[in-house]
Amino acid sequence: MTISYNWLCDYLGQGYTPERISEILTSVGLEVESMEKVETVRGGLEGLWIGRVEECVPHPNADKLRITKVNIGKEELLNIVCGAPNVAVGQHVVVAVIGTTIYPLQGEPFEIKKAKIRGEESQGMICAEDEIGLGESHDGIIVLPDTATIGLSAREYYQIGEADYVYEIGLTPNHMDAMSHMGCVKNICAYLTNETGQLVVQKVPSVNLPSIQGDVSTISIQLEDTTRCARYAGMVLHNISVAPSPEWLQTKLKNIGVRPINNVVDITNFVLHECGQPLHAFDLAAIKGNKVVVRTANEGERLICLDEKERQLSSEDLLICNESEPMCIAGVFGGFHSGVSEQTHSIFLESAWFEPESIRKTSMRHGLRTDAATRFEKGADISQVEYALQRAASLLCELTGATIGSAVMEQYPTPKVATEIEITYERIRNLAGKAYPASQIQQILRSLCFSILEQNEAGIKVAVPFAKPDITMAADIVEEIMRIDGLDNISLSGGIHFTLPETDKGYRGDVKRQIAQQLVAKGFYELFTNSITNAAYYPEHDGLVTMMNSLSANLDIMRPSMLETGLEAITYNLNRKNKQLKFFEFGRVYHQHELKFTETDQLALYVSGTYQAAHWNTPSKEADIYYIKGIVDGLLEIMKLSFAPNEGGMQILFRNKAIGNILQVDAARLKQFDIKQAVWFVELDWNTIRNFYENYQPVYKEIPKFPVMQRDLALILDNHIQYQDVQTAVKQAKSKLLQDVQLFDVFENEKLGAGKKSYAINLSFYHAEKTLTDTEVETEMSLIVKSLEQKLGAAIRGN
Repeated sequence: MTISYNWLCDYLGQGYTPERISEILTSVGLEVESMEKVETVRGGLEGLWIGRVEECVPHPNADKLRITKVNIGKEELLNIVCGAPNVAVGQHVVVAVIGTTIYPLQGEPFEIKKAKIRGEESQGMICAEDEIGLGESHDGIIVLPDTATIGLSAREYYQIGEADYVYEIGLTPNHMDAMSHMGCVKNICAYLTNETGQLVVQKVPSVNLPSIQGDVSTISIQLEDTTRCARYAGMVLHNISVAPSPEWLQTKLKNIGVRPINNVVDITNFVLHECGQPLHAFDLAAIKGNKVVVRTANEGERLICLDEKERQLSSEDLLICNESEPMCIAGVFGGFHSGVSEQTHSIFLESAWFEPESIRKTSMRHGLRTDAATRFEKGADISQVEYALQRAASLLCELTGATIGSAVMEQYPTPKVATEIEITYERIRNLAGKAYPASQIQQILRSLCFSILEQNEAGIKVAVPFAKPDITMAADIVEEIMRIDGLDNISLSGGIHFTLPETDKGYRGDVKRQIAQQLVAKGFYELFTNSITNAAYYPEHDGLVTMMNSLSANLDIMRPSMLETGLEAITYNLNRKNKQLKFFEFGRVYHQHELKFTETDQLALYVSGTYQAAHWNTPSKEADIYYIKGIVDGLLEIMKLSFAPNEGGMQILFRNKAIGNILQVDAARLKQFDIKQAVWFVELDWNTIRNFYENYQPVYKEIPKFPVMQRDLALILDNHIQYQDVQTAVKQAKSKLLQDVQLFDVFENEKLGAGKKSYAINLSFYHAEKTLTDTEVETEMSLIVKSLEQKLGAAIRGN
């Protein structure tokens, strides 16, 4: 949420620096994530003055330059060299003196210094619009009317307001009370009151409505759903002149990122950000039958909204209608045909309270995240409905020339009752860890607009303000007291005691941590990507799990694969020149089969670019299948995994069950994400891996007592035979003494024969009870050679 410092000061008064306000807001739980200085014109035209050109003669050493004498109200005239084609004697101009920093529309700021231009001294600059950020024109210098006062500052002449500071507040969902400037000020005043012991009260703008002029206008208000709309009020205003808002109002809205539209809409936005109550203005001519009906939509009913898009409505959507048709989606978005336009002269101004759940569902259903919806869905202050209506009506009379056409018309069939909570002082002290005096507790609560209903030596009973719908229990009261007094003011007892949890698994049972540490040690970074993604990534995928209320058009399904969200992260990094990328992520994928939904835990690895940077004595190394296989092999070595060929990569098998894949992402998919370098992706069934780790019991053997006998064997094979086939054939020999087989050389040469290659393998033999003889080893070798010849047609080199 964006909040303006100057705007806060309107209700708080001066005397507090922007930094001090930032500290207080953060202290009371409204964390300021950033603070930025905002100016209507960069630099605020500081150091610029209004002057008059008294002399203007050609430069002796440059045809296009002029030497001028300029009067800025000082004793001496300034000698300024000017290259503008339109400079002339008698002109009133804007002058930057020596030492002034200029902020051009384009480019970096620069300081005006005393200089010699083609041999002539220049003591300043006569400015063009774009040179000082006032406009885009660079055809010549600014020429002001003769009425412009010489010696007046440009800041004062152009009525540049003082600089503002804008806070970005990371507002938590429970702070509906602070979704406005007055709401923030209430919290600031409570903090200052508690800190100083002196009552600090916010300045609430008064409302002085003129009397009704002409005949009283009457609109009939009919509430058909008093659950979704508990309170509805409105007023009629006539003789409105729709026009641009005054500069002060536009500036306030611009500073917090709201685009000014016209004075009527701007006033409703102003009041929204002032006190937190959304308003809506209807063109009175659109209210057929002078009747406003608040009802739910008929299933399939349609409405053309302010963005000129027609939307199909649900029977769960609440509407504001005239006697025959919908005019607006209540609390969310206005209708096109009932909105305020330049032809509008009379309006019906609406202020209401809508049920949070209903507004949230409608807003999500239609993908309309408006300022009004975000406030209604968190629980607007129902007691502000009439004040906000009258405040806006007062501003409309002041700024648009409007006249009052009716009194406040309202339907409030069942007034809400404030939540009452009882709590003892002992309970407060036990929960907070601090012995607050009863007087301080009462002062803090009153400053936050809680009403003290009862009090005695043991405790108090309070009524919760309607602006705090999150306060429902005694613990919430304690939280309010603690945040206003300050969590830092709660002292420690002198020691912290805790008991280590009992577990029979210890570190080894924390599988995810072990895996993560191994990957981090290999240079990987952990990712956390969104499980909700874009259906457009999967045009031919069956069984997608779609969102009923999607956050946006680009976030409408639960991901069926972790690849695409990882590619988004890779694209983000590549766009920022990070090209050595190694990521891992623990996450879930989702599928639907008929009416059954499944979610599966996965571990994903993403590798792109080089895995080893270039060094003075070694070149860089690109990630390939062997590097990826090594990572996975080392990561899951404890599981005795085997690898099988698979289209585009490698299949990962465990006990003959596929538990994952190593894939090189295809070019079409990379192009979709604008990635121009190879990407390797590993997906692993995390549930199987985790279960194995948790249930695996290591087997220990004695250190070998007898020597291992080794033999080398060179095989000539057809080119299509893989090393895995060789391993299989060796195992099928069923040698009881064979311990291990390793490939140590691959050789291809025309001398071997057409379509042939050679594998050199090393075989290890061992007997647990004796030293093997050459004869015993040769017998085992014969079995293996025979199997290789029969199964693969292998020829033994050297025979």
